[in-house]
Amino acid sequence: MAFDTKITVLLRDDLEMWQRLNATAFLVSGVTAAYPQLVGEPYADADGTAYFAMLGQPVLVFQGDAATLRAAHERAVRRGETVGVFTSDLFRTGNDDDNRAAVAAVGRDDLDLVGLAVHAPRNAVDKILKGARLHP
Repeated sequence: MAFDTKITVLLRDDLEMWQRLNATAFLVSGVTAAYPQLVGEPYADADGTAYFAMLGQPVLVFQGDAATLRAAHERAVRRGETVGVFTSDLFRTGNDDDNRAAVAAVGRDDLDLVGLAVHAPRNAVDKILKGARLHP
């Protein structure tokens, strides 16, 4: 099935595996919160056990170096796209209030980005993520 939009996560390529997973989970939760219409119906198995609903389209995960993340962030902002950001400081906080405070304490151009989430039309996402490569 072809979608008009893409959901993507771009991770810095020098992260530990646990950091990649943690940042991806948080970033995708932000896309889900911003675009609840992307969530499908709840799941159930043949025995009738109910399960959470999930996003109805794939999430593509990319990686790149710090310069690639900065460039993607700048292109997204220039295009007027709202993105999710995950900075290195968020690995040291323990709650949502501290997370927001850590991001708010740093100017946009000085954020130490380790992850970025984008949901936008397919062609816009492709241009924003130019230079990134699919996560292995």
